[in-house]
Formats: sequence, structure tokens, C-alpha cells
Amino acid sequence: MFAAATRRTLFRNIPTTHTYRYGSTLAFIEYNAKQNVLTPASRSCLQAAKKLNQPITALLLGSNSDKVAIKDTPNIVSKVLYNTDLKFDHQSPEYISPLICDILNKQNFTHFVIAANSVGKNILPRVAALLDLQPISDIVDIESDKQFVRPIYAGNILATVQSEQPKKLISIRTSAFPIDEEETQAKVDNAVSIPTQEYQFEIPSDIKSTQYVGSSTVQNEDGRPDLNSAKVIVSGGRGLKTKENFEKLIVPLADAFKKVPKYNGVAAAIGATRAVVDAGFVDNSLQIGQTGKVVAPDLYIACGISGAIQHLAGMKNSKVIVAINKEEDQPIEEIADFTLIGDVNDVLPELTEKLG
Repeated sequence: MFAAATRRTLFRNIPTTHTYRYGSTLAFIEYNAKQNVLTPASRSCLQAAKKLNQPITALLLGSNSDKVAIKDTPNIVSKVLYNTDLKFDHQSPEYISPLICDILNKQNFTHFVIAANSVGKNILPRVAALLDLQPISDIVDIESDKQFVRPIYAGNILATVQSEQPKKLISIRTSAFPIDEEETQAKVDNAVSIPTQEYQFEIPSDIKSTQYVGSSTVQNEDGRPDLNSAKVIVSGGRGLKTKENFEKLIVPLADAFKKVPKYNGVAAAIGATRAVVDAGFVDNSLQIGQTGKVVAPDLYIACGISGAIQHLAGMKNSKVIVAINKEEDQPIEEIADFTLIGDVNDVLPELTEKLG
């Protein structure tokens, strides 16, 4: 009885605290190995981690990880961990996942943040399984260190979820956490040096049989920006009818944006619906939608696209949406800021001419 009374007294005297005051975040960072700079996805990842109001440790892996410039994330990262093992160069999740688990088990991190791209979707489930924790995937907002917002039902509903796990494993939708270039540039001049530390780790012997064989990458030889970072995207749908028509109408319109002073000589990126990709008009790397890429450009021009729910899920967060379609009352009109009713064969050449 005395013990029970003592426990009640101790409980009443414990001050109320907020866990974020004692939390810390580990952020997985990807980088361009040729330029040794962070990828746009990782910079967005750090913007998301910043909203947790905790010290952020960046984790960089690969043979050049000790040379990567963190200067474009001033006053965000408090520490950098790196490992230069060549086996990490190709982002193999079989190698990376055990290392992340080792860090999370040995150090007092309360949150792990990674981009919800192809790399993150390979790594996060493995880390969650190894730690026996539930991951929180594809979040679009952070309300607190426990509450997160993520889309469900193809983006038609935003669910707020709360996790009471001791370690939160999070992947973020990069388009939901844009990079503030002006703020970043303003802070670069006042940036302080960031402590770095090599993290020693021996890859478990039972996975050393896994080897990187090779990969092929679709080269962007026409100088167009990547869909995930493009400010303008011109996207084509089933209404263009043929591959030849797609190239005849969409490509010149995208190129015409080079002549718009606002975009500094940069062409628009080209996107497509799944129907167009399945028909062989363009490579599947250009597919936008629930099973393709999720984008949020400043301007999205949808040409001949009716607006299937799967496509809308991939572009509905664009700042300005322009729909061009000869059919009225299409689903895309519900989210479009501007709708132009007309045949793409007539409208697009005229629009291209006016931009030029």
C-alpha cells in the first residue's frame, strides 16, 4: 500500500513535457554523384523533417558521400552521418536497410524520414519489417511529432493518422514539401559548418551474395527538366489519338515555353496519361498518375485528357491547371482553374504560335 501511494505521488510530480523537445530525426539523403549535390527529392525531404521541430541528422551513403555539399540546406541539418562503402552506390535496399536499422537501434532517433520515391519505397518497408514497426507512407503534411496527414482513396480523402510508436518511420510526398529557393539562398551566406561523422558498419554476411548487376536509365537528351522538378508540364491524353499526333502537337508546345522570359529558356516537361503510355506513344517514365509520378508544377496543361481518377491523383496539387478538351463536362474540369473547350488539333498549334 505504501508503494502504491509513493507511485501516485511520483506520478503527480512529473512535469508535463512535449516529446519533440527530446526527439531527433534521421533523414535519408540522396545525391547526384556527378555533381555531389542533393537531389530535389532529398531537399524536399529535409523541408518535411524541419516541420518536426527537432535536430536533423542527414544520412548519406556511397563512395562520394563524404564529398556531398550540404550548403544548399543551411540551418536545417545539425549533423551528417556518412559511409563510403561502394556497395551503397546503387541504393540497394538489401544493403542500406540493415545499416539504417543499426543506426536507429543504437542512437536515440525518434523519427526516420525518407522521400516516397522509388528508392524510398524500396527501403522503408524493409526497415519497418526489420524493426517490427508500422511505417507511415506518403504523407503530405506534418501536424505534430505524432500526427501526420496522408492521402487515401486515390487522393480523394486526406486522413490524419496518429502514431504512438517509439520510432516513427515516415515517407514524404516530395511535391507536398516544396523547396523555398529564395529562403535557401538568403540563408547560404549565414550558413555554419555542419559536423560530419563516418558511421562504421559491416554489411551482414548473409546478404553479401546480393550483387548489383546493372541498370539502364532513360536519358533526357532534349534538355527538358525532370517531371518532379519542372515548373511547367504539358501532358497529353487519349484525345491525341496517335503517337505521331502526340509528337506533332505536344512537343512543339512544350518547346515554346523556352521563349517565355519567366522560364529562362527552359522548355516545359512532357507528361502523359496511362492510356497514352500503354498505347506506346511515350516511355512509361513520363506517366503521371496514381501508378506513375505525382507532380505539382506551377502550371499543368492537360491536353485531350478527360480526367480519370487515377490521373487526377498524380497532378491535382498543381498550382494552376489548364484543361484543353473538345468534350464538355469532363472530370478534369472539376479541378481545373481554366478550361478551354476545343479540338486539340486546332487549339494547340495556335497556342504554340502565340507563345512563340
